[in-house]
Amino acid sequence: MKKVLLTGFGDWAGSTANPSGEVAKALDGAELPGAVVKSVIPPSVFKEMIPCVTAAIDDFQPDIVLMMGEYNGRTMITVERVAQNTIDAPRYGFGDEAGDMPQDEAIVDGAPYAYRATIPMRAMVRAMRDTGVPADISDTAATFGCNLLMFGALHYIAEKGLPIRAGWIHLPSLPETAALDKNVGLPSMGFGDTDQRRLRGNRSRRRTRNRHQRRHPIAFTDLAPSQNLNQPAVSRTFTVNGMKRSMPSTFT
Repeated sequence: MKKVLLTGFGDWAGSTANPSGEVAKALDGAELPGAVVKSVIPPSVFKEMIPCVTAAIDDFQPDIVLMMGEYNGRTMITVERVAQNTIDAPRYGFGDEAGDMPQDEAIVDGAPYAYRATIPMRAMVRAMRDTGVPADISDTAATFGCNLLMFGALHYIAEKGLPIRAGWIHLPSLPETAALDKNVGLPSMGFGDTDQRRLRGNRSRRRTRNRHQRRHPIAFTDLAPSQNLNQPAVSRTFTVNGMKRSMPSTFT
C-alpha cells in the first residue's frame, strides 16, 4: 500500500474558494486501490509553508508527495514540470497572510536554480484525458506561493536523498469564483465536471486509450532512470462522501 501526502491551500491571495484545499480535505484519509491518502493544508504564510510540509513528510513518510494549488485563469488541470528558486510576490499584487511580499528573492539560499518534478507527468495527463478531464503539462508554476512550496519540498527530498516522487498540480478556479461579478469570463471547473465527462463515452475512450498504448507505450522519461517503470497509466474510481471520483493512478 503506497502512502500519498496531498497538500492544498486555503482561501487566500484573492481566492474565496480554493479548489486545492477543497480537494485535499475531501480526499484526506481516502483509501484508493493501492494507496492511502493523508492531506495537509499548509498556512498561507511564505515562511511557514515549507516547514509545514517537510514536517508532514517526516511524520507520514510518504511514497508520493502531490501538492496542489489554484491557478486563476487556467482552463484545465495542469501538471507542473519545474519549480524555480525564485519568489516574486509583488508581480501578482499579493503578499501572504503575514503581509510578507518578497521580490526577486531566492527561496533557499545556495540551492540549485530549479528542480524538476519527479512524478510521471505524461502518464498522469494521459490518464486524466482518457477519463474526459482536460489536462496538460505546464512549464511554469509561476513565482508565488505554489512555486515556493513545490521548490521547497523538492529541495528537501533531494537534500535528504528520500525515495519520494513529488510534484505539483494546478487546478482551475471553482464555478463559484467564476460567478463573481469581477470574474466574468473566468474559466472554471467544478467537482462534478469530472463525473459527467467520465460517464459520456467512457467505453470509447478506453478503446482509444488501449490502441494508443499499444502503439505508443508510455515511458516515464521525466523520471530518473532508476524510476523508469514504463507502465501505462491507470484511472482509478473511488468514493468520497458517497460520490464517485476518478483519479489517475500510478501507485500500483
